[in-house]
Amino acid sequence: MPRITIVAPGRICLFGDHQDYLGLPVIACAFDRQIILSAEENTNQILHIILPDIASERIIPISETFETLEPQDYFASAIRVVKRYGCYPSKGYTISLKSNIPINAGVSSSSALVVAWVHFLLNAFGCDQPVTPQLIAQLAYEAEVIEHHSPGGRMDQYTSAIGDIIYIDTAQAFTFQTIGASMDGLILAESGIPKQTLGLLAHLRANATKAITIISEKIPNFKLIDTTVKDFEVLKAYLSEELQPYFYAAINNHSITQKALVEFKKETINQEAIGKLINEHHQVLKNVLKITVPKIDAMIDAALNAGAYGAKIVGSGGGGSIVALSPPNKELEIINALLESGAKNAYKVSVTKGTHIK
Repeated sequence: MPRITIVAPGRICLFGDHQDYLGLPVIACAFDRQIILSAEENTNQILHIILPDIASERIIPISETFETLEPQDYFASAIRVVKRYGCYPSKGYTISLKSNIPINAGVSSSSALVVAWVHFLLNAFGCDQPVTPQLIAQLAYEAEVIEHHSPGGRMDQYTSAIGDIIYIDTAQAFTFQTIGASMDGLILAESGIPKQTLGLLAHLRANATKAITIISEKIPNFKLIDTTVKDFEVLKAYLSEELQPYFYAAINNHSITQKALVEFKKETINQEAIGKLINEHHQVLKNVLKITVPKIDAMIDAALNAGAYGAKIVGSGGGGSIVALSPPNKELEIINALLESGAKNAYKVSVTKGTHIK
């Protein structure tokens, strides 16, 4: 039987954590850990999904319509979404999904799975428009976020589908651009503490959105994307002390992301400059949004003390992973320091391409 093999990578947010759901830009990269989906036709009129990494399996009849959804059932929500684009399962497949992306670590293991699953469905059963990485990303976003009324944005799905280093403008006129295909010195370190995605995202998004709404009602023609850190000193008077940090974080992180974009667009990337901006971004995440935990703080300190240009928490926070940017030939020293600080695992990673058929 013909076999289909789909690869979808995880993602690392370099700049713009907790920005995409506010309509502000992010810079992220796909990295070389991935979901590998292998599918082979069967004669049973079922989608038999095997998940050997967690010793689980799922059987979905191709006639299933999923009128109601169970929480976080992305296999079902993706099927609902692709049908709206003319993609209808018409024959059975036995599908194996294997992954070396760390789970609950802030590097989008779940989004990579949804991207791979959507890519498979479109490849196996076709749809009513050309299958492009952007289409895969959009449908994965709809399946993971819109269908489940989740608080996230589009960064995860688009980074996994498009690949490389991308700048994503999440404003109403959604756009993205590739700003690099490689970046030396990236190290990922897992804390071993599961990150707190949905609850933490919902809390931060609600407070940031509330602050932005209050300012918008007070200031005619207010645009968050045009607001500077200097403007905050005036605008904070409209906000309670509770809401001020969320508004400040949005403005400051946007400014940092724009400075990083300038660096990435230079002919030669200045690693030290990028590292400094990574540190600035992390300080906002740690001291203003307060999304770190002591173990993450210890890992950040260890990486910087070992010579890293910069280091930051990755993902929604409350645990998860950090990314560090190493000078040449310092990777092993930084990795050892991270492990000694209590990291569950630490290793070099490379920027990679997006979802593709192998």
